[in-house]
Formats: sequence, C-alpha cells, structure tokens
Amino acid sequence: MKKIAPLALMGFFLLISCGDDDSNNQSTDDDGTPGTSYSVVNAFPNLGFSQPLDLQSPDDGTNRIFVVEQGGTIRVFSNDENASESTIFLDISDRVSTQADELGLLGLAFHPDFATNGYFYVNYTPDSDLSITSRFQVSPLNSNTVDANSEVVLLQIPQPFTNHNGGQLTFGLDGYLYIASGDGGSGGDPDGHAQNLANLLGAILRIDVDNQQAIFNYAIPPSNPFFDQVNTRGEIYAYGLRNPWRMSFDPITGLLWAGDVGQGEREEIDIIEAGGNYGWNFFEGTRCFMGDCDDTGLISPVFEYNHDNNDRSITGGYVYRGTLVPSLVGKYVYADFITGRIWALEATQNNPENELLVESGLNISSFGVDNANELYICSFDGSIYRLVEN
Repeated sequence: MKKIAPLALMGFFLLISCGDDDSNNQSTDDDGTPGTSYSVVNAFPNLGFSQPLDLQSPDDGTNRIFVVEQGGTIRVFSNDENASESTIFLDISDRVSTQADELGLLGLAFHPDFATNGYFYVNYTPDSDLSITSRFQVSPLNSNTVDANSEVVLLQIPQPFTNHNGGQLTFGLDGYLYIASGDGGSGGDPDGHAQNLANLLGAILRIDVDNQQAIFNYAIPPSNPFFDQVNTRGEIYAYGLRNPWRMSFDPITGLLWAGDVGQGEREEIDIIEAGGNYGWNFFEGTRCFMGDCDDTGLISPVFEYNHDNNDRSITGGYVYRGTLVPSLVGKYVYADFITGRIWALEATQNNPENELLVESGLNISSFGVDNANELYICSFDGSIYRLVEN
C-alpha cells in the first residue's frame, strides 16, 4: 500500500454508558516509558446535553460554542466554564429520524464568512434510507436563533442500511465544504459502494457551496480529482472508506485527518489525499479483507490498532494547536468510543509514536475546538470535557 506523506515531514458503535466526571491517568509511550500525566475534566460543569455528537465554534468574534445533539437540536452557549445556561439554536427534531443508533443530526459546519452571511451547514438523516446535507441561515434579529424554514437542501445521499452514515462536515482552507460519507452500512460493504465511483458512499466529498451548477444548489470544484469523468461522481475527493467517523483539518499543515471505523479487527487513522483510495472493502486497514489482496495504488493508514483490548470504534479527533496543554501541540488526539481511551499520535515515516493519554471510561462520540484551538471532548454521558496536564 502506498505510504502517505507523514506529519513529521510536514509535522459507532453508539453504545450509551456513563463515565466519571473526571479521569486521571499517567500517559505511557509505546515503549512503556512514563510520560506526562493527564486528566479529563468537565469543561462546563453546569451544562448538560442529550447525546452530543459534535462541537463547533464559528470565527465570528462572539466566542460561542455550539453543540449538536443527535435527536435534532443544536444548543449554543458562551465559552465560559461557569456558563449555566444553553439555548436552542436550531431545532429540526421533527425532521430527523433516530430510529436506529447511527441515525440523527450528525454534523455541523459554519461557513467561513458566517459572520457576514449567517450560513451554516448540517448533515442529518430524515429517515432510515437517506442522509441530507443542508444549509440554514441565522435569524437577522437574533444571532442565537435560526428559522428552521430557511433550509436549503444541497445534497441527498440514498442509504441502503441504517448504519455507516458518516456525517462530519468541515470547511477546508480552500473554502470548499468537505463531507464524510460512510459506505452505506450493513457489514463488509456487501454491494462494494466504497470502491464504486458512480455513487457517493464510502468517500470524502468536496463541494463549492458559494456557486451553483445545473440542478444542484452547489458546484463541483474543477480541481476535484474526478471532475467531469464519465460514470463518476465529481463530488468525490477521496474514496475507499468504511465509516469515516470524524475528520478535521490541521490549520498549520493543512492536512485532513480522518478516523475510519473498522469492521471486525482494525481501526484506522488516515490522512486524506485528493483522489486517494483507502482500500475498503479490499482492505481493513492494512489487513486484506477480500479479493486478491493486491494493494497497488492504495493508501495505507498513518496508524491502525486492533481490537485485542476491546477498542472497537475509533472517534477521530484533531491535531492539537492550542496553548493550554503544551505537551500535545502538533499531536493528533483521538479516542475509542467503546473503551473511552484517548491517545495522541505523532506520525513519523516508519515508526508512528502513539501515546495513551487517559483511560476515561467515557463513550466519546466526537471532539471539537474553539476559536483558540483548544480541544473539547463530547461524551454520551451528556457532558463536554477537556484534557489538562496534571
């Protein structure tokens, strides 16, 4: 499998359970050497949420935090550890299906010019066989509320099964909207969606939300790797993914990191390249899953881990670029939803260094950052946490 350019050269299992309000662990390097000690603490102890799945903070000078709840609401509050009240920013629970564990309101992204145009984008499942990416606009009278009737549907993706919907949205430094799309569900990608460039499943998509073409409420960037190719969806930026559960851009290097949930043996971390094929369902990580095991032209994970310790569902995170936890600067922080273990990965070309930070015991559904690039952790116990050095 092709090795992607490493960071060093440039730099759901929705199983609900409760964790403690804080956890304290001494991290260990792969060689067993004791490292810095970290704790997970409640960032907003006076607030609670219902199955938080995403956390975002627009660059609009207001220092607000927005938390996505799986049932179809987005709540907003001041970025203050003493905040005692959150308000409903958007409520589309009447059009969001949560009939199965992996359905719901799954992602949120603010337009780069949100401060002036008030546009933001969400991904949700209106029923069990469809996912939608839509644009909404903030009320001109109250920046903490949205008229649900302002919805403009951009993209609809048929979903053959109820799981593996992806749903993460993020804007790149290029101003385009990136959309994480799962392989359509079931087990083993039975219809081979992730290797089929004629559909939008099992892929990272990239669209231009500031322009329109043909019948779409968006345009396909001409620089997309499969633009104008016959029998191919031009929205596809990269493919061969199973269920990319959380992706993020490193604001320093511009690299797009993604955690891809595995089938039965491997969880993987990928750095996404334009036109890259990440191997599913021929490979699960670097393990041959089916076919002739020819990995020619495929991109291997930056890092992968097995299920030996019951770590079975990766939650992708962020490269830390804040200032409050200096020992983590430049490292990719991620977790496992099932065990609650949190790690930091510093990739080198031949020997990725993976450090266990905390065994939190939390069901960590997502990470998020604020305007200062400080990192937050969404947990299904209803709280938002952060990491601190002891």
